[in-house]
Amino acid sequence: MWKEFKQFALRGNVFELAIAVVIGTAFSKIVDSLVNDIIMPVLGVLAGGTSFKFLVLNVNGVIIRYGSFFQTMVDFLVISFSIYLFIKLFNYIRGDESVSLKEPPHPNQEVLTEIRDLLKAKEKPKPKPKKDTQERKVKVRIR
Repeated sequence: MWKEFKQFALRGNVFELAIAVVIGTAFSKIVDSLVNDIIMPVLGVLAGGTSFKFLVLNVNGVIIRYGSFFQTMVDFLVISFSIYLFIKLFNYIRGDESVSLKEPPHPNQEVLTEIRDLLKAKEKPKPKPKKDTQERKVKVRIR
């Protein structure tokens, strides 16, 4: 059993995952400091000197800390944008400058598009209903 665990723990993917967790924890502390010490105070000054940490709403004795929620949302946006930039940098260094996020087209899509276009070309416009060609003449006498 020890041998199997040792083999599992020292396998490349598990070891890389452990390193990623440690680096992610350190990165989280850096982002927290960036948000708490730089971004949120600047936003507070722009909002009229308000600290977002202390924005609360008291409803029937229940305290809703929407300022803390707002700060958590800013944390999320900074982290996700940082990860996006890191991936862009990694792909640039690797040589994959543009990574497509679109799904590859279905193999039959080109054929289906051609069939659709052919059917459209074959369709004849429907004839418009003819107006009454016989006009009725009504004589009106004015007295």
